[in-house]
Amino acid sequence: MRVGVVSLGCAKNRVDTEEMLSLLSQEGYELTDKAEEAEVLVINTCGFITSAKEESIDAIFEMAQHKQTGKCRALVVTGCLAQRYGEDLMREIPQIDVLSGVTQYDTLAQAIDLALQKGERQINTQRKKAFLHCGRVLTTPNHTAYIRIGEGCDNRCAYCAIPLIRGSHHSRPKEDILNEMKDMASKGVTEQILIAQDTTAWGRDVGNESLKDLMREASGIAGIKWLRVLYCYPDGTDKALIDEMAAHDNICRYLDLPLQHASRKILRAMRRRGDIDEVKQLLAYARGKGFALRTTFIVGFPGETEEDFEELMDFVRDVRFDRMGAFTFSPEEDTLAATMPLQVPEEVKKKRLERLMSLQSQISSEQNQQRIGKLEQVLCTGHQEGRYIGRSSWEAPDADGLILFDADFPVKAGDFVKVEIRSADTYDLRGVAIEAMP
Repeated sequence: MRVGVVSLGCAKNRVDTEEMLSLLSQEGYELTDKAEEAEVLVINTCGFITSAKEESIDAIFEMAQHKQTGKCRALVVTGCLAQRYGEDLMREIPQIDVLSGVTQYDTLAQAIDLALQKGERQINTQRKKAFLHCGRVLTTPNHTAYIRIGEGCDNRCAYCAIPLIRGSHHSRPKEDILNEMKDMASKGVTEQILIAQDTTAWGRDVGNESLKDLMREASGIAGIKWLRVLYCYPDGTDKALIDEMAAHDNICRYLDLPLQHASRKILRAMRRRGDIDEVKQLLAYARGKGFALRTTFIVGFPGETEEDFEELMDFVRDVRFDRMGAFTFSPEEDTLAATMPLQVPEEVKKKRLERLMSLQSQISSEQNQQRIGKLEQVLCTGHQEGRYIGRSSWEAPDADGLILFDADFPVKAGDFVKVEIRSADTYDLRGVAIEAMP
């Protein structure tokens, strides 16, 4: 029986999807990327903010149409939206045959079988803390994989529903992580990316270990050319971690530090830990070590005044992030921020976001201009409009810009080449491959 999957949301959700695909394939399901041919359709949903919820609901209804127009016999909804709103979804969308939360994928095949054989709708949103040992079917290119090192979050930021969905933080055992990474490397996965809701929380609940220790050991795995870490929490990141990353040639000098704001008043209201002046010093230290700096911000948080927003703008002007994402505050039910007074009007949020992104666009362009004339190691990821495309260690997949380059020798996806940067625009770079790299 053929199964098709739509995976929405973040890289952490992608890992869930890959484990789910592995489990279903082990049960004899044939995987297909053509929804019209699938007899079982799975939508792995995101429930982080309102726009993500809406995208997930739209995807459910779109895939449900294949019950009439295609071969679909079972519609399955999984993931964060399912975990949080399972009963509501089952009640409001009768086309759903099976609903599973974020930690029940090991029972998914059995639930699908019951739905198909007995016509019984199945729902299971009981959270578990165990990590699966089921292998993965990569949905990324063969040379890149995300490695989950933890689940859940203890930070309890005022705006965030993740703890309500994923529960409290628990670290994945180090042996499991390193074994998976070794297995991936043996299969040619040269870029491996450590992820969790808060990667810097790894190890705190399992003994005297830290992300720094994990990265040191992981960097020694044969075959890993690029080791990257995402989603570092500001007060869990220090100079010792930066130094450890800088000490290994195969660890990408790329610091992903989601800050959310720069106003002390707003950070306190967000229930974010850490001192913004210390964070600024840390960012300067990392830049001095040759790191690309990435962050995300929320604009329009309740109580944000024009003065608070200008404080954020000044911070961005001073730090000059190489990469920055931003979004407007979305009030999520059952979070503290949803009921806070002084909610910012949507039109004000939108205008502030436009101003912030306009500033960052200028900074990004200027930062890219400084890379013209430099030689950079580039991982080829494919072709686009007659040119090769790729990324340097300063560009994370699915988040940052691209490097487009020409080459007078054959290059395939997964190859590393040395590229001379010849021109730059706001987000992308262009250049010429000088030589292949081992």
